[in-house]
Amino acid sequence: MHKVVFTTDRGAWHQQKALESAPKNLAVNMLRNPDKQTLINALHQAEFLISERSGRIDKEVIQNSSKLKLIQRLGTMVYDIDLKAAADARVAVCTQPIVGVIRVAEHLVMQILVLAKKIKEAERIALEASPQWGHSYRTDEDTFAYNWSGRSGIGQIWQRTIGIIGFGEIGLEFIHRMRSWGCSLLYNKRSRLPTQVEEDLGVTYVPPETLYAKSDYLVNLLPFVPGTDMLLNAAVFHQMKKGACLVSCGSGSTIDEAALAEALRTKKLAGAALDTFEYEPIQGKNPLIQAAKDGCNILLTPHIAAGSADQQDQGHDRANDYSNIVRYINGEPLVYQVV
Repeated sequence: MHKVVFTTDRGAWHQQKALESAPKNLAVNMLRNPDKQTLINALHQAEFLISERSGRIDKEVIQNSSKLKLIQRLGTMVYDIDLKAAADARVAVCTQPIVGVIRVAEHLVMQILVLAKKIKEAERIALEASPQWGHSYRTDEDTFAYNWSGRSGIGQIWQRTIGIIGFGEIGLEFIHRMRSWGCSLLYNKRSRLPTQVEEDLGVTYVPPETLYAKSDYLVNLLPFVPGTDMLLNAAVFHQMKKGACLVSCGSGSTIDEAALAEALRTKKLAGAALDTFEYEPIQGKNPLIQAAKDGCNILLTPHIAAGSADQQDQGHDRANDYSNIVRYINGEPLVYQVV
């Protein structure tokens, strides 16, 4: 049996799915957010380390893991892995893009566009095909009726400020997709990224109050932990600039939905797009549903950002977690190798 240490910050359900997908010839020791000494002790006899999302793997850890052959990072961030120490110790380092994470990043872009362009309102007008807008003429190069329904407040993403709260792998993939849009990109997370990483990504770290005050689009990617429960509440919405929008693919219970609905009704906020909710499946009494029916600029989707139910683990094929280990054991070329 080949010994594997698997570190993660995810809960029991995700851990169990990862263990169930392990090949039979691997003995996997699952650790949630281990401290350095716990990790070193676990790696004493291990050949492989799988690190999910993040977690510092420094020179001391690598040098005290004499049997270690491969570090597999699930995701694409490696700033917290000492690549030089790994190279010196002849330990391979690989990343593994996560398709579900990429899908969520794409969903976030869609959410922002829907709000900026007021797509739901525009679609409703088009589908009604009401005669109230006047006589209809066949279009040609000189005959057309631009904005025939007189819509107002249709905006753009270019030169807007986008703030991300809760910056992890999804935030990274989202940033990769937004860098060419001419936006100012701000972020806040519990542990600030190294300065060089910020420069490489083109993002600026700001404290939460600055993030709220400056963002035209606030992107919520917060996980659910005791400190984030209902974190985005009336006080936060009060701090946000008038006319800003909230988009969220973070944990549903990080948002006070009643307070958000009120901020939309009073036009403090110009729009909101949510893929997750405090109670799932969404309940009919959710205040955002009525606010949407009343004409607020709201997009609600049924927790589908990472993929549909027929796609394994909502877009994360857990067998891929171990694919490079299998390749290493079989003497095959590694994929997404960094070192």
